[in-house]
Amino acid sequence: MGSFTAHRPMKISNTPNNSSTITGFILLGFPCPKEGQILLFVLFSIVYLLILMGNGSIICAVHWDQRLHTPMYILLANLSFLEICYVTSTVPNMLANSFSDTKVISFSGCFLQFYFFFSFGSTECFFLAIMAFDRYLAICQPLHYPTLMTGRLCTNFVVSCWVLGFLWFLIPIIIISQMSFCGSRIIDHFLCDPGPLLALTCTRAPGMEFYWTTIISLLLFMPFLCIMGSYTLVLRAVLRVPSAAGRRKAFSTCGSHLAVVSPFYGSVMAMYLSTTSEHEAGIQKLVTLFYSVGTPLTNPVIYSLRNKGMKNALQKFLGI
Repeated sequence: MGSFTAHRPMKISNTPNNSSTITGFILLGFPCPKEGQILLFVLFSIVYLLILMGNGSIICAVHWDQRLHTPMYILLANLSFLEICYVTSTVPNMLANSFSDTKVISFSGCFLQFYFFFSFGSTECFFLAIMAFDRYLAICQPLHYPTLMTGRLCTNFVVSCWVLGFLWFLIPIIIISQMSFCGSRIIDHFLCDPGPLLALTCTRAPGMEFYWTTIISLLLFMPFLCIMGSYTLVLRAVLRVPSAAGRRKAFSTCGSHLAVVSPFYGSVMAMYLSTTSEHEAGIQKLVTLFYSVGTPLTNPVIYSLRNKGMKNALQKFLGI
């Protein structure tokens, strides 16, 4: 990560050709009057605390309840920890920016946020795929599930998701951080995103844009196809279950996961695989806000309401 600190923050130096080279950026966030900024600060603070409490409760429930020490709940606890990290990479800076007059983020701070935000997002894509595969094994191979999904395999999956997630965007982000940025320092967003950053480069880099589109497409489609394939097989298996109670239990378990996957993948694909983000900055912010803050807020509710084991564990942990 040393390459992210190669420039001094909040300084603009003149190059020999009299163009301004950017070494700090201005994140506009959500421009509005002072009263609006206070309202947004209070709103995002409450949402951030709810995310920490909701996902933290799931982590504690899984840790303290021995009955939840199974691959499905271990993966869920990791996902909850990931959600906390995910929102922490953006929301605290967004809150600080609410009362900042300059709204400046240093060059190194911008690219560190860029790296961690996309690394946590990549890791979530892999975790959702592994969780779908786990449900496929549990429902389609119930007799062999304990021998197939062992604690060791589950640990290997968890480690692989974290490592792969943090390596996926490392090289392209380092390459972008080494590019020259000229002209306006203004990023009309609440976080450092590749689109606005590439728009500030001194010369257009179609090769980098194509490379970025390719790796983000692979990141989205490979896990998504794995999820869809797993749940297609699960649906076929569930429809063959003679017991109505058995079908309801399987649908309940899988339904909570699909309720998490659908909005997350839908909003991310709309953001990075369509032309919307190239035109409307307001829509870009709202879509990013939805998948980066909205889904971590609703995920604990979805899992706790639709999963009986998690609901009981949370009630026991919270003393309800």
